[in-house]
Amino acid sequence: MTEQTPVDVSGERANREAKLAQLRQIGLDPYAAPKFPKSHKNAAVHEAYAHLQPDERTEDSVAVAGRVMAIRNSGMFIDLVDDTVKLQVYSAKEDVQGQFATVMKALDLGDIIGVRGMVRRTKRGEITVDAREIVVLAKALEPPPEKWHGLKNIEQRYRHREYDLIGNDESRVTLRTRFRVIQAVRNFLSGEGFLEVETPMLHTIPGGAIARPFVTHHNALDIPLYMRIAPELHLKRLVIGGLSEKVFEINRCFRNEGISPRHNPEFTTMELYQAYADYEDMMDIAERTIANAAILATGSTKVKFGGHEIDFTPPFRRATMLGLIEEHGGVKLDGLDDAQAREAAKKAGVAIADGVSWGKVVEACFEHFVEPNLIQPTHVVALPKAISPLAKANHANPEIAERFETFCNTWEIANAFSELADPLEQRARFEDQQSQRDGGDDEAHRIDEDFLKAQSAGMMPMGGLGIGIDRLVMLLTNSATIREVIAFPTLRPRADEAGAAGEAQDE
Repeated sequence: MTEQTPVDVSGERANREAKLAQLRQIGLDPYAAPKFPKSHKNAAVHEAYAHLQPDERTEDSVAVAGRVMAIRNSGMFIDLVDDTVKLQVYSAKEDVQGQFATVMKALDLGDIIGVRGMVRRTKRGEITVDAREIVVLAKALEPPPEKWHGLKNIEQRYRHREYDLIGNDESRVTLRTRFRVIQAVRNFLSGEGFLEVETPMLHTIPGGAIARPFVTHHNALDIPLYMRIAPELHLKRLVIGGLSEKVFEINRCFRNEGISPRHNPEFTTMELYQAYADYEDMMDIAERTIANAAILATGSTKVKFGGHEIDFTPPFRRATMLGLIEEHGGVKLDGLDDAQAREAAKKAGVAIADGVSWGKVVEACFEHFVEPNLIQPTHVVALPKAISPLAKANHANPEIAERFETFCNTWEIANAFSELADPLEQRARFEDQQSQRDGGDDEAHRIDEDFLKAQSAGMMPMGGLGIGIDRLVMLLTNSATIREVIAFPTLRPRADEAGAAGEAQDE
């Protein structure tokens, strides 16, 4: 058997199924083994025997297992890959016990095998296990992706992530980094005294963000339920109730909106709430949380993304939304009424609908002029109250909220408030949102009587912060699309996936 390049055709599967039948005919069912006790992972073998000199042998026996990714010299050499690194296996007919010839003839790329044998370093310097026993633990009926490059088709990479991971080292590194970032955030916040909690994913009223929800139905209760768009209101209720003055949740949220390189309908955020704190305290915890994650993921607070070096070293730049609009767009909106703001924005080339409020005009101008220019981490502060229904108003300017959004590489990656604690003001804000909803804005908040009742118990001053985990991981892994950092992104179902193999879904 020479080095193989698998061909993804119908005959390939038939050939592999025939080999499976051959193994079963001689009593070697690849799927029958309940387990294979490993003594080492591949990386541990390399580490433990790094001292060996070329052509030096040991009498040390190891048991390793993994996926066959190369077969050379008629099966004499096998590249075995586990979740660490590649390990070379040497097999000779005179050395391997049992039905060697049948096993080797039936072996294909992608098969899972267990190997027991002695460790040596070859004359060429390769750490190698001289096999004494080879056990087929799973027969791969489909070939792995093309050996050196993995799956090239974008659609297929996301639709069949397991094949992408088999053949693409970069994908494995990216997703491992994702989960290490989540662990880093969790460990850091726990060390800061925050209690990790859980809140419902099914809500009777969607709240905590301005977004369109997914709707489902509970049969027994015969009521509509909504997939969580944010955990905010339930987390605040836990703090109000005295469970802890510091809580956080790393949560899955669901928003029934568009798909883009930065948006997936199902995504992960971290939200935290701290009693007796405000939005400036949240800036500090946001910077330290992000910087810590960057260091643990990459070894530095400075990372490469595209053509930029992004520096997450605290403190981040702080600038007001109105100031940034004037800086980048030359439009001054401070002190204008609704009509004057609309006119100023239209003259500057911003598309503004009739009747839009001052706060919405500010938001539109910011998106138009400023967002494309925010590359380095920047806290954008002093957002309009009208687009911040859950944030406390600034005492000096009641049209402005005590809120910031953190932008990086033109993306929003964090959002935080000094939380509104007044239940009467909160009701008025909810009613204003409800009127917008009644007017056709299906993303606006509804009136949440349960949350208003919780606030009425007495809500202490509180700071809240949310960080977008997916976008943060994109930045730390130089990933241009959110689909790279989500193991199984949402895709349009295909009736004939085989027919879609040559088609790449638009990003």
